Amino acid sequence: MRAFLILLLRIVVSLALLYLALRGINFAAIRERLSQINIGWIGLAVAITLVQIFIGALRWREISALCGAPLTDMQAFRYNMIGAFFNQTLPSSIGGDAVRLWLIGRTGAGWRAASYSILTDRAVGFIALALIIVASLPWSYGMIADEHGRLALVLVDAAALAAGVGFLTIGYLPAAWMKAWWPTRHVYACSVIANKVIFGPGTAAKIAVLSLSIHVLAVVIAWCAVRSIAAPAAFEQLFLLTPPIMLITMLPISIAGWGVREATMMVAFGYAGLVPADGTVVSILFGAVYFIVGGMGGLVWILSAEKGAGRLAVPATVED
Repeated sequence: MRAFLILLLRIVVSLALLYLALRGINFAAIRERLSQINIGWIGLAVAITLVQIFIGALRWREISALCGAPLTDMQAFRYNMIGAFFNQTLPSSIGGDAVRLWLIGRTGAGWRAASYSILTDRAVGFIALALIIVASLPWSYGMIADEHGRLALVLVDAAALAAGVGFLTIGYLPAAWMKAWWPTRHVYACSVIANKVIFGPGTAAKIAVLSLSIHVLAVVIAWCAVRSIAAPAAFEQLFLLTPPIMLITMLPISIAGWGVREATMMVAFGYAGLVPADGTVVSILFGAVYFIVGGMGGLVWILSAEKGAGRLAVPATVED
């Protein structure tokens, strides 16, 4: 009952945020934009999203190997595709991560190793995104004329950087302290693994390239959505706007980021001197692309051996 109420609350939040994002929009302008959609650009965005998921699988494979839960390239890609399907049905990426945890846990790696691989993969992706946002701050700050917009951008950057640095710092604290308490024990373990992945001589360059590619491809997907409606937004502008939007969309308060993404992108477009309605349409198309890819992941799930192997039940905790 509690899980149902939480899900219902997040559905309400998604609808409320969508309402707030759309209430001041000229729907005639949106209809005009949608009537001009170039399907070819949307098809290209779908193809790029599949490449993005595959690159994400390569990064996850590297991290999983360090966690003691080795995966093949195709195994990781297949699990990521299934996760993309469940991302469209549950809050933010939590649903997809839970299913990926269940899938890798059933390979015999153990729930702790599986949990560490998922959590570390998410942490590394978050840190890479935070670094991109901070590195691009001088240009994005100059692009935004509104003082409130500049302040919001700086606060988002500072919070993201502080969270990333704080997480990595945990791995350097005395092990005796961190292992004394159950929650900190597992956070410490994930931090140690993340430091090995990010700074290890054998993985640093590879993880950096893979992580940067994943986030750059998100910008390219947004750009394809822009081109599909011929909106007047340059790639450089999207490169500065998309990462902060993706960071905010990670908040697990809505279903698949719907509502949060639209409201944020509308505001971001406005602050950048672009048409807010275009931001809303681009966000809807961006979400539609991931919905289509999620549908493909649903087919992978339906046809998978794991679906018929047993009831999907992810444990609430990991092993000690």
